[in-house]
Amino acid sequence: MANVVVVGSQWGDEGKGKIVDWLSEQADIVVRFQGGHNAGHTLVIDGVTYKLSLLPSGVVRPNKLSVIGNGVVLDPRALIAEIERLKEQGIAVTPDNLRVAENATLILPLHQELDVAREKASGKGAIGTTGRGIGPAYEDKVGRRAIRLMDLADLKSLNGKIDRLLAHHNALRRGLGMNEIAPKTVYDELAAVAPQVLPYMDSVWLLLDNKRREGRRILFEGAQGALLDIDHGTYPYVTSSNTVASQAATGSGLGPSAIGYVLGICKAYTTRVGAGPFPTELPEGDPVGDGIGQRGREFGTVTGRRRRCGWFDAVLVRQTVRTSGIDGIALTKLDILDAEKEIKICVGYRLDGKEIDYLPASEHAQARVEPIYETAEGWHAATAGARSWAQLPGDAIKYVRRIEELIGCPVALLSTSPEREDTILMRNPFET
Repeated sequence: MANVVVVGSQWGDEGKGKIVDWLSEQADIVVRFQGGHNAGHTLVIDGVTYKLSLLPSGVVRPNKLSVIGNGVVLDPRALIAEIERLKEQGIAVTPDNLRVAENATLILPLHQELDVAREKASGKGAIGTTGRGIGPAYEDKVGRRAIRLMDLADLKSLNGKIDRLLAHHNALRRGLGMNEIAPKTVYDELAAVAPQVLPYMDSVWLLLDNKRREGRRILFEGAQGALLDIDHGTYPYVTSSNTVASQAATGSGLGPSAIGYVLGICKAYTTRVGAGPFPTELPEGDPVGDGIGQRGREFGTVTGRRRRCGWFDAVLVRQTVRTSGIDGIALTKLDILDAEKEIKICVGYRLDGKEIDYLPASEHAQARVEPIYETAEGWHAATAGARSWAQLPGDAIKYVRRIEELIGCPVALLSTSPEREDTILMRNPFET
């Protein structure tokens, strides 16, 4: 019986929410281990749509324990608001089904203000952040000046920590022409949210270790995608955390031996939000790219931003298979390609006249790579709603098999619509 880590194997938005929900039926515990409320998951269950940004996808299922690990940066206001939204949809979130790591770093309003101000000041050099304060909060964590959830339980000792934090932030704000923040402002904000979030606080590393020893199945849910990893992604156009599978151990407090299977999620094509290199991008106005975007509803769950669309890039996915140690792929949105007469797959790159089979680490080299394509026949039939191989057109099966060959990894699950039941299972990650 394996504990399973789910990670995005592209630039995020691969459909992890549906796959995690599908797997969570077999899990006892679902853990978020990195990121913040900058990454959205959309779940469609029995025709009802749930949009989550911070809470683990398992929270919409009864009798499942959801956990927010220490690797997550937590905006307490966003957590409270998301719990209230789910309550309006009939989902009760209580300390019985949600626990939050006591050592999770908090996102404060000053982080969001700094995030927005720096992006604005960067002009054309902006990274394309969501402006949610994620990066500045991680900076404070690494700079050892962060306010953590456990600090709200001892308000008497909070003032000294706030002074240390503001010694850094007020200097930045002066440099950006922003007003300084009074310590009392930060204190009052934290004191106001403390009673609402502290009931969920727990020693998550100990909780998870005990559950693992009891034989409970744990599902680790990543946010964003491996190509946005701070170390292994398309730097500097990345997020502020490690998004590869190994972060599941660090971001939850469990050792790496607790991870039994890594499932990578990728679309049958490629999308990206924000700035940064995208070798197979179909430019805005291209009828194929625009058609994929419309049929795939490629707009951000959190920001509503249009996602850039392009052909499947086997080079990138093969690379993330290696950096995340992916054992199997969940291929999503195959049905979005149903309308295409022919489909291209990127099988390599050309850089300054030389063929290469990986994405170089250099920002400038990444901007210069040109995709090398092979063309596959479209299947001229519907895959939408298929729940078995027998229901798939022959050319669609050929496309999936070719992807497996190119990325060096088997497809374990195949998703053919947003509905959770429209999933073809080849290999159950929990039973490997």
